[in-house]
This record gives sequence, structure tokens and C-alpha cells, in this order.
Amino acid sequence: MRILGLDPGLAATGWGVVMADGNRLRHGGHGTVKTPAAAPLAERLAALYDGLMGVMAEQALDEAAVEEVFVNANPQSTLKLGQARGVVLLAAGKGGLMVHEYATRAVKKALTGTGAAEKPQVQAMVERLLGGVKVSGADAADALAVAIAHAHLRTSIR
Repeated sequence: MRILGLDPGLAATGWGVVMADGNRLRHGGHGTVKTPAAAPLAERLAALYDGLMGVMAEQALDEAAVEEVFVNANPQSTLKLGQARGVVLLAAGKGGLMVHEYATRAVKKALTGTGAAEKPQVQAMVERLLGGVKVSGADAADALAVAIAHAHLRTSIR
């Protein structure tokens, strides 16, 4: 099972691929799709879509797991994050993937045992679970964490 984990963001959307064979996990790749900050919103969303479709074209994927949006204090930031998340869901859907969504606390709990884990703790656990792979960037680490959480939780979903 090849799982694409996605951590939505307008400036940077993290992606990570995990191959799950029973309880065994292997790293399949990771990265970040970035959008130009000075570009109009529509262009940024289009760039995000194109970037994700490129990632999916390079990978033979079975399912996708997406981190749910949290509400910011700034309503404009929350709205833009929601729009980026919509593009992430659209791209995964257009890529023919079954999409599963997870709350941030559920992902942290699945990896570390506590929903209140800090980002460095989550990244360290991702690297440990994937055989010492060095993950570049917090967005990619979060995306891999979502994929790993889905790998662990997918049997209970069915």
C-alpha cells in the first residue's frame, strides 16, 4: 500500500509517501510544493494544484491521507488555508485516490502516544519509524506523519 500524506498550506504544502506492508513502513519520498507569495491567490492555488498533480504523476499511489485544518486567530489566514486544503482534496480526488482525513491531535497521538506532542518530537518519531530517513522541512515531516498515522489506523477504519 502506497500512501500519500499531505499537510495543506497556501505558502507550502508538505507531501510524503509511505509504503506500508502490514506493520512494516518504508519511505517512498517527501517534499514541499511551494507557491509564490507575491502572486494572486488564484495563481497560487493553480500552482499548488499543478505541483501536487506532478507529485502524483511520479508516484504509484493507492490512498491519500490529509491533515485537517485548524482554526487560526486570523480569519483571513484560516480562509486561505481552507482554500488550499480544498485544492489538496481536489488534486487527490482527481488523482483517483481514496482520501482519508485526520485531526492534527490524532496524528500526533498515533505517532508519539500524545496528542500534544511538539513538532520536533513528531519529526524525530517520523525519522525513527522510517529507518533513520532525514526529513527536510517541517511541512514534509507533518505530511509523512499523516501518512504513517493512516498506515497505523487504516485497518480500524475498515
